[in-house]
Amino acid sequence: MYQAIVFLPLLGFLIAGLFGKKIGDRASEVVTTSFLFVACLLAWIAFFSVGFGDHDTRVQVMKWIYVGDLKVDWAFRIDTMTVIMLIVVTTVSSLVHLYSIGYMHEDPSRPRFFAYLSLFTFAMLMLVTADNLLQLFFGWEGVGLASYLLIGFWYEKPSANAAAMKAFVVNRVGDFGFMLGIFALFVMTNSVSFEQVFAAAPGLAGKTIPFLGHHWDAPTVIALLLFVGACGKSAQFLLHTWLPDAMEGPTPVSALIHAATMVTAGVFMVARMSPIFELSQTALNVVMLVGATTAFFAATVGLVQNDIKKVIAYSTCSQLGYMFVAMGAGAYSIGMFHLLTHAFFKALLFLGAGSVIHAMHHEQDMRHMGGLRKKIPYTYWTMVIGTLAITGFPFLAGYYSKDAIIEAAYASHNYFRTYGYWMTVIAAALTAFYSWRLIFLTFWGHPHDHHHYEAAHESPLVMTIPLGVLSLGAIFAGWAFHGIFVGEGVHDFFRHSIFMGAENHILHAMHDIPGWAAFAPTVMMVVGSLIAIWFYLVNPKIPPALAKSQDALYQFLLNKWYFDEIYNFLFVRPALWLGRTLWKRGDGTIIDGLGPDGVSARVLDITRGVVRLQTGYLYHYAFVMLIGVAALITWFMFAGV
Repeated sequence: MYQAIVFLPLLGFLIAGLFGKKIGDRASEVVTTSFLFVACLLAWIAFFSVGFGDHDTRVQVMKWIYVGDLKVDWAFRIDTMTVIMLIVVTTVSSLVHLYSIGYMHEDPSRPRFFAYLSLFTFAMLMLVTADNLLQLFFGWEGVGLASYLLIGFWYEKPSANAAAMKAFVVNRVGDFGFMLGIFALFVMTNSVSFEQVFAAAPGLAGKTIPFLGHHWDAPTVIALLLFVGACGKSAQFLLHTWLPDAMEGPTPVSALIHAATMVTAGVFMVARMSPIFELSQTALNVVMLVGATTAFFAATVGLVQNDIKKVIAYSTCSQLGYMFVAMGAGAYSIGMFHLLTHAFFKALLFLGAGSVIHAMHHEQDMRHMGGLRKKIPYTYWTMVIGTLAITGFPFLAGYYSKDAIIEAAYASHNYFRTYGYWMTVIAAALTAFYSWRLIFLTFWGHPHDHHHYEAAHESPLVMTIPLGVLSLGAIFAGWAFHGIFVGEGVHDFFRHSIFMGAENHILHAMHDIPGWAAFAPTVMMVVGSLIAIWFYLVNPKIPPALAKSQDALYQFLLNKWYFDEIYNFLFVRPALWLGRTLWKRGDGTIIDGLGPDGVSARVLDITRGVVRLQTGYLYHYAFVMLIGVAALITWFMFAGV
């Protein structure tokens, strides 16, 4: 069963990728989508059999790498962490495949698109089923490759190519840290297998890694290096710049890669490596600091964005920050809980945005929309459900998971617990504001583009059915799974897949926080929602007037805290200058000047002159010999030899 879950998407990729032109567009869509739905059904069967039974297992596929002390099998680690990710990946991916049949119906390269989708799904499944760090890294790089291909799918657009390269390069920065972490673990434990690494983890306490004449705490170094990889893949603060630009890809790509699956790989990896992170409070402090900063930063930028997809992209970035706050608090199960609920309502919002873009003939600027609730009411109500869920409206999915993270931050013993709590509380208000701003600008008010508005219509069934299914998840996922992620059933459900140290009592402590601290996120959600209603329904003149009066702040947020400009100044320009200098001065002046244009050129000139002496006439050679004999006699005469 597990082999089928993992390899069916790979089979779909091979069929659509190799034979797509022969079997046609429709067959490529049907084959890849059907395989994903079969894999999804099997994943849900695995979830209930493993999650609510006692069937953690290891499935070996083949022997892989056996070199010296390094022995790595290709195997599946099947536990509750794995099956949670299996249902997230296969459910979202199957619905995105179905949705794409309608969204991409006019694209001439549909077989290639569906092949890439299936390749991405296969790589993500390889990542979450990994039994060792090398296999996880294989899937980790696989989703990076697939995201590059999907972001740049419309490769005729320079902006799509630039976004794809940016995502690839920024992720390489994080992956370098991740590789160093894997190397350090192998050096310290002599293994990359999870079972052996986790068994050896307690022995790492007190050990050090020598570097630059100083001995560094081994668990801290390893955990921080692994976290650098997580920051790159999950678009955390300082390594976040690729995620908004990745919206250049088709909207289903945004829903699949940048909302529910690839960007959560870093969260999954930190939870998987909880035995290492539990050994270093310093590392957990850094995780919470970065997560809380990301949650706040991305929410502030989302306040003023006008591209409907970029608003949701920054929302994704912010919600990932929440997940890392949970990890920093030691509440790994709660972070995974938000990963699960977030997959439903964020995929719903992205696909809903895709339905809006489809209705508006690929218009993405919300300032050109308005009044669409009358034209596409089904899409409107599904996006309202997604908005209610992400803002933490009582009893919807986000209410259970996001509020639990905020409570965990308050109750934790993390050094940055106060910072983490207030940043996430403030971000809750900002999330409510920009989420309802999106709804009001898109669906309320008067239409600003009458031509596209008049032609707008509801999406076909293949696009609306996924919206309906994801709406059910956004409504009921929090209520249905709250007990096993947050309640008394946590330890029984996760068993050995998540490790919590003897001093980690966060799941109990969070239930004892003051009432005002637990109620604050809901209050902030209401405040943010009311301000959005006031700004965009009651008095729409306020936002432009406020932006004009606070122009510096508005430009600061609109330009995303100027991170792209800062990185361009610090890294891009110096790299271009260095490359140009090495090209012009190093290669051109020195290497070419001394080589092809210098010594080689002079030798060539001399040889050309010598060649001219080789005329082939006997009397020329006799004349030269005569001159030589005369010169020799003259030299002997005057030299006195």
